Amino acid sequence: MSQSIPTSSQVKVAVIGGGVAGSTIALRLSELGIKTTLFEKGPSLVNGPPMCHLHAGGNLYRDISDEQCFTLLQQSIDTLKVFRHCVDWRPTVIALPTTDKSTPAALLPRLYKLQQRYRELVADDETNEVLGSPEHYFRPYEREQLEALAKRPTPKVAQGFDDWLIPVAKTVNLDTLQFPVFLVQEYGLSAFRFAAAATLAMKSIADCELRLNHQIVAITDTSGALAPSGSLETNDALATNSTPATNGAVSKRWQLSYKDSAGALNLFDCDYVVNACGFRSGEIDDLLNLPRQRLVEFKAAYVAHWPDTFGQWPEVIIHGERGTPQGMAQLTPYPNGFFQLHGMTHDITLFEGGLVASHATSAQPKLSTRFLNKIEHQWPEQEVASRTQAAVNHASQFFPAFANAKVAAKPLYGAQQIPGTDPGLRAADVSFCSDGYARAEIVKASSALAASDAILGDLKRLGLTQHLHVEAVNSSHYFPATKSLTQQGVVQLALKIAAQRDYSEALAEPIQSAHTG
Repeated sequence: MSQSIPTSSQVKVAVIGGGVAGSTIALRLSELGIKTTLFEKGPSLVNGPPMCHLHAGGNLYRDISDEQCFTLLQQSIDTLKVFRHCVDWRPTVIALPTTDKSTPAALLPRLYKLQQRYRELVADDETNEVLGSPEHYFRPYEREQLEALAKRPTPKVAQGFDDWLIPVAKTVNLDTLQFPVFLVQEYGLSAFRFAAAATLAMKSIADCELRLNHQIVAITDTSGALAPSGSLETNDALATNSTPATNGAVSKRWQLSYKDSAGALNLFDCDYVVNACGFRSGEIDDLLNLPRQRLVEFKAAYVAHWPDTFGQWPEVIIHGERGTPQGMAQLTPYPNGFFQLHGMTHDITLFEGGLVASHATSAQPKLSTRFLNKIEHQWPEQEVASRTQAAVNHASQFFPAFANAKVAAKPLYGAQQIPGTDPGLRAADVSFCSDGYARAEIVKASSALAASDAILGDLKRLGLTQHLHVEAVNSSHYFPATKSLTQQGVVQLALKIAAQRDYSEALAEPIQSAHTG
């Protein structure tokens, strides 16, 4: 049984979860004129797993497919066009250590494929040229070139490719790397400025209601049309990354029970529910008895201050075998000598027992208490010190002077969901298993817009967008409020958010440099 299509004033969407996915989806729908209410149980938006770059091509992951890389490239371009104030316009260095089993030559085929795909995207739409000229998507540097760059003075503001390499060339131990190394147009993405932009935009949109410190405790399908849940296999056949095959205008009515900021229990009726609860998405699925196969992985990055640094740094990725002592080393630069550090070893970013799977009786993978305590409360000081020091030591294998860096803040941490059973999946967006209910299942922040597009498509299929302006609905990423934000306004709020979360303001500040394109 299904209800009649609501009139324009009645159509309401509830988005549960205010991370990158939930915030982006709420903005996407409300800017079009769909009445959208975002429920976030925490005090602010976008406070989840650490993010630091767009993944414009998937170059950080040698083991994923070309198709995933192409998807990440397109999604990153779209993200750059909508959330420009959240981007740090600095490139990334990709290098292989001498201990690696592969060679730099093995990276070239994918780089050429990505360059060609970017060239095609720009040819199709000139506004896609946000990563600089396609001809300059990447550039190789041999050892002799770095040796020459090391002799040049370091500019305060990088004006071109070579300028970005000068501080790296002056400090890296060249004997630890294979050549060439590659400079790639892979930019940074600020979680703090994303949180600020989403907050400011939502407050300016009449059709968007932001309810912080609100927790969903129950969901009821009042239409009675929800199909009984079956086996994991049956539901996973329906829960694919595509719009459901059902045709026709069908509207399902939902009633959400929630606790408000005062702890009082309230009810909220809506026509469509988006489950954007991140690693807790399975808890909402369980409320509806909807099985789902997914993984959850706890990860952390570490914040160090290197007062001896100079010039403007690119991000530096030194590949390695994940989960071994030679796992990838990653240095993400921020102003004033602050760095965010990843090390894909079990002493740094990865954790023994940190990857868990759902099972037949619950769609929610169960992290152990030690991880939940980190997420919900705080880290033991000794572990903060030991893991940050391990990250510093890992980086100093390649940059000896970095050994002087010190612990600067608590880690950036959280858990991420990965739909399905493949822990290597990186390009994912949304799944559907019932009319009027969608799961946002992004793994990378740049996939959030794709998730919002898929959900908008599902709303169209259900006949819930008939009241909207056709031109706006059919336009590519209609975000007038978000795009009208000023850099100054976003940065000011981002600085406050960083301080409220006990992080240095440097992590929220934009990298002030000339565009590398």
